[in-house]
Amino acid sequence: MGLFTAERLHDLNESFENATTEQILEWLWTELGTRASFGTSFQGAGLVAIDLAYKNQWKFPVFTLDTGYLFPETLELKKRIEDRYGITIESCSPEQTVGELEVEYKGNLYESKPDLCCYLRKVEPLKKKLSGLDGWITGLRRSQSQTRTEVGFVELYEFDPVFNKEILKINPVAKWTKEEVWDFIRKEGIPYNPLHDKGYASIGCWPCTRPVKEGDSERAGRWTGFDKTECGIHTFMEKKK
Repeated sequence: MGLFTAERLHDLNESFENATTEQILEWLWTELGTRASFGTSFQGAGLVAIDLAYKNQWKFPVFTLDTGYLFPETLELKKRIEDRYGITIESCSPEQTVGELEVEYKGNLYESKPDLCCYLRKVEPLKKKLSGLDGWITGLRRSQSQTRTEVGFVELYEFDPVFNKEILKINPVAKWTKEEVWDFIRKEGIPYNPLHDKGYASIGCWPCTRPVKEGDSERAGRWTGFDKTECGIHTFMEKKK
């Protein structure tokens, strides 16, 4: 991976404020190629980024975190996206099955310790996947929630201090609004999760996702009843520079 100093990151992010998503993805393809990968949970913004990349033949690999609690609609969408682009999306799963987890913790961990559940079902499989990558492409957007307003286009994180491993996190649709995302999806005929048409704004695991009310933030339907807004995959690493 090239040298990403604080100065270079600053300059990149400043220049990308006026760049298109395609220009950001083209830069990344030139910089890292297939050493960068899309991580998708099949939300709208991530699907837009994948569509723009594949239309331009920037064939980054794609992976998803299969917690064992995904909606059937999400699994069906995975197949539709694979068929559309002629790809295989890698499913990264936890070491324990859902049944094994429930036996060990004597019940549903998502009800008693949702942070631990997310860590075991999402963060640990993600860590394993990222250990073999130099770049992680996400669909994060600044307008999604208060915790994401400062998202940069290119961010550097310390992945493993022992082995001095860093990873570049690329958020090519950071500036897109919800309206822009859905206008693009409809215009281009991109397959999307039908749960969105039933009031679900942000779709994760079925036990911890509900439809949102008009005026709610996009992520208001996650972890109802808990003081929790993030699953941990975007917060477990320390951001550098």
